[in-house]
Formats: sequence, C-alpha cells, structure tokens
Amino acid sequence: MQFDSSARQSLALPFVTCRRRFVEENWLVHEIGKFLVILGAVIVLLGLMLWSGFAPKWLGHLPGDIRIEREHSAFYFPIVTCIIISILLSLILSIFRR
Repeated sequence: MQFDSSARQSLALPFVTCRRRFVEENWLVHEIGKFLVILGAVIVLLGLMLWSGFAPKWLGHLPGDIRIEREHSAFYFPIVTCIIISILLSLILSIFRR
C-alpha cells in the first residue's frame, strides 16, 4: 500500500506532538532539578558559614530572644531574630518576583 506525502504527514502528526510535549515536560523537570540542587548547595554553604562562627555577633542575641538556662538544661528560642530574617527574606524575594 502506497501513501502519498499528505497521508504520511497526517500519520506522523500525533507522534510529533507527543514527542514535543515529552521534550517540554522533560525540560521542565530538568530545570526544577537544577534549581533544587543550587538551592541545596546555597543552604549547605550558609549553614557551614553560620556553624563555623562567621555569622554576625548580633545574630541570635537580639532583645526579645528567649533564653532560659537552668543547672542541667537550657532553652533558647530566637523569636525576634526569626522575625527579622523572615522580613528580610520576604523583601528580597519580592524584589526578585517583579
């Protein structure tokens, strides 16, 4: 059975559309994966920086941070520091969203 060129194109069209959709979805997954790896690397570097003592001295010692120390235990909750960091991150992310 012989097909003319228009019949071949009409038969190939669903496969081309399916392949194009697969490539587009694959690209999206690849980009999300790259973003997550970069985000993870930034978090690790930030954690290492803070853990090594390179953090500012005021970080975690602001007025309003809760600190209760007893003989054999200690409770520490830097609530004001968390609020300030949250505000700063919200401002930075709102700038990048524009």
